[in-house]
Amino acid sequence: MTSMKLGYFAMPVHPLHRDYTQVLREDREAVIFCDELGFHDAFIGEHLTDKAESITNSMMFHATLIHSTKQIKLATGTTNLSHMHPVLVAAHAAMFDHLAEGRFILGISPGALRSDAEALGMIDEDRNQIFAEAIDVILEIWERDPPYNIDLPDNRFKVSTEVSIFEEVGVGIMPKPYQQPRPEIVGTVVTPFSKGVIAMGARDFHPLSANFLIDKWAATHWTNYKQGKESAGVVADPADWRVARTLFVADDDATAKRYGKDDANSPYRFYYSQLYKKLKRSNRHTVFAHDRDEPTEAITLERILDDLVICGTVNEVVDQILALREVTGDFGELVYAGTDWVDETLSRRSMQLMAEAVMPRVNDAIGNS
Repeated sequence: MTSMKLGYFAMPVHPLHRDYTQVLREDREAVIFCDELGFHDAFIGEHLTDKAESITNSMMFHATLIHSTKQIKLATGTTNLSHMHPVLVAAHAAMFDHLAEGRFILGISPGALRSDAEALGMIDEDRNQIFAEAIDVILEIWERDPPYNIDLPDNRFKVSTEVSIFEEVGVGIMPKPYQQPRPEIVGTVVTPFSKGVIAMGARDFHPLSANFLIDKWAATHWTNYKQGKESAGVVADPADWRVARTLFVADDDATAKRYGKDDANSPYRFYYSQLYKKLKRSNRHTVFAHDRDEPTEAITLERILDDLVICGTVNEVVDQILALREVTGDFGELVYAGTDWVDETLSRRSMQLMAEAVMPRVNDAIGNS
């Protein structure tokens, strides 16, 4: 296998008291710094109604970074397909791909935030079904020529410009992506044994296993992805699989433990406190469970931090990443989960150590194994 890439993912998650302008500036600076350090890509989440996770449109956010970065791929993490008509997604993504001259990855999901759905007047809609119908139509738009005439079975979205098309002046024609036949499409996987990963494999979409799943649950995604690939008569390539982890690298053990887990102001503690409360309210906190029948009271914030935050000095983090790989098997990209920069110096140092010290040692170990 080729060397493991390093990526970046941020929801992002900021303390509620922080100034909105400042956190947007910080989120941009994080991606620019990733670019300088040689990260392969940066996934940014979007939510309409979340004060902590406050980027409302990841494509718009990334558009501000096209000319502030040089090599990093800018990835939606994710574009929530239940939130807008697929014509809008197809046209906007194609334009973005041209603006970025191919430095674009389309990350997709249904959109999981219940308050977003309520604000959009669709709280009782089946967002997973809308998602499935929308992606089918987006791909058809990119594959077909105008006037499109898209009318797929059991799909609510009918797309045509047949009545109004005027090709002589360019009316009724949508843009195709810069990358042909299309940009890479990535789906974030947030549940153990996800059946959606089988569909990803069958359609040549690539999975990104969420950072809040323990190692053994992330490993189930590869099994299902392989199954989907085999159904399409294709051999699955580990290079197509991304695994996100929550990482903090420091120059000494005491700092690593304090900032990564123990301090009341640790951004990692805040991150998982927020996530645990949100998932518990929607009865999805069992993603933190060690087995399917584990009682809820066994799932505590302290244990979540112990399970999911990889922190330590360079050598300790290298060892933990290699231990993760022993459970999951090969994967192509380790995705560094971004947090609030409570201490900007420590946060930047962690990213620098990750890129310049941890990953070269991990790849040396993989190459020599």
